[in-house]
Amino acid sequence: MLKQGKLELTWVGKYEDKKIEPRILIEDKSKSYGDPNTENMLIHGDNLIALKALEQDFSGKIKCIYIDPPYNTGSAFEHYDDGLEHSEWLCMMKPRLEILRNLMSEDGSIWITLDDNEAFRFKIMADEIFGEKNFVATIIWNSRKSKQNDTLVSLSHNYIFIYAKNKSNVLIKKMPVDSDKFSNPDNDPRGPWVADPFDAPQVRINLTYPIENPNTKTIYYPPQGRHWRTTEQEYLKLLNDNRIIFGKNGTSKPQQKRFLYEAKGVTPGTLWDDVGTATEATKEIQKLFNKEISFSTPKPERLIERILYLATDKEDMVLDSFLGSGTTAAVAHKMGRKYIGIELGEHCYTHCIPRLKAVVDGEQGGISKDINWQGGGGFKFYELAEPLLIKNSKLPIYSINPSYTFDMMAEAICKIEGFKYKPIGNFHGKSSENRFIHVTNEFVNSKYVFSLVNELEERQSLLIYCTKMQSDINLPDNVEIKKIPKDLLNKCSFESEGM
Repeated sequence: MLKQGKLELTWVGKYEDKKIEPRILIEDKSKSYGDPNTENMLIHGDNLIALKALEQDFSGKIKCIYIDPPYNTGSAFEHYDDGLEHSEWLCMMKPRLEILRNLMSEDGSIWITLDDNEAFRFKIMADEIFGEKNFVATIIWNSRKSKQNDTLVSLSHNYIFIYAKNKSNVLIKKMPVDSDKFSNPDNDPRGPWVADPFDAPQVRINLTYPIENPNTKTIYYPPQGRHWRTTEQEYLKLLNDNRIIFGKNGTSKPQQKRFLYEAKGVTPGTLWDDVGTATEATKEIQKLFNKEISFSTPKPERLIERILYLATDKEDMVLDSFLGSGTTAAVAHKMGRKYIGIELGEHCYTHCIPRLKAVVDGEQGGISKDINWQGGGGFKFYELAEPLLIKNSKLPIYSINPSYTFDMMAEAICKIEGFKYKPIGNFHGKSSENRFIHVTNEFVNSKYVFSLVNELEERQSLLIYCTKMQSDINLPDNVEIKKIPKDLLNKCSFESEGM
């Protein structure tokens, strides 16, 4: 009998999907800093709800996402509850990854740092969410140079998993060429060069021919199992163009010059031991603040610089939804990328804000001197709004949160219903050129409805949200009315924070 199924990782709570409320964001201008026209955003609040708040405006727009989530080590970290059971950790990560995938651009990528505790469970889950075909690579980052003598095996690395939104479109750039490896011992007018082997793998008969060393008259054939890189005719052209050499002393097999001006970069490898360590990152944080204020798992600016160099260009949008001490935002700022950083903890105030202010003012730590950072730019600071609806303390009913102004309520309802909040006349937003929404606290009757319908053009429709309405109202075909709060309750959960 044929048995059907699929390979997947299962855990308690995997299929218990929640309808997350897409909250509005409220700028706290007292904490925003620098250029008032900046698009950079720092958001304080639960990152699941904040990501949902961003989904409408930023879906398909984020070029690079870097996250450094809690590693589930069982340690009592100061800034995170990092001792979740495996199922709880996976339940925390899954909905966040699903929204993050929605936010990625078609040529975008996501980079996730983890250690052994959850890395391999994560990989199976991520294959389901992003698709195995969109897995790019696993980077091994040498995060610790010193040995841990109190362990069975000294752990020296973390993993960085890379996934693409669409691997066939993803941007992963070449690493810059190391110009120090180029020289010009023969004063070639074309500038510095390196000598590359003139033979290549496999055997092709048309690329197998004798080459005579003009200095020693020695005859060379390609090594066993290999062939020359070009045809004999092309080889002679290269020889006449002074692009073929025979070793430093002119007595070896043929090599081909590759000039610095022709170099197109180097494909990045998966072993990174030249981008700083956790110790370097800690020192960067201590220098920014003081020796008493440190962060448990910071990442060095050089590591984030490498990722953003490979995955983005200037003006591209970068997102970090586990911002921690603010490293990703700080590096993105210095590198001329736009960014969104989300952090829940108190250190959003104690670390992220002062760090980003220092970056705007031109601080010289981390990568600043290497890239000649002089300051400038700015960021806007946002708080997540409270839930739109709150439950009555005595009765099983919901009502509008009294902290909401009418404009906040209208914006929140637009976001929940998928409309772009943009008040024009009597309309508060639109979801397309032909679909509009109107929100009101007034009593809605037939006269009220037709006063709005008169503002619509042919083939346009209207959604009205109101608190009270005429019971026997006769509606035109292009008008729909919903009640506040009843018709909002089935849209999303207004209680959950985080998990």
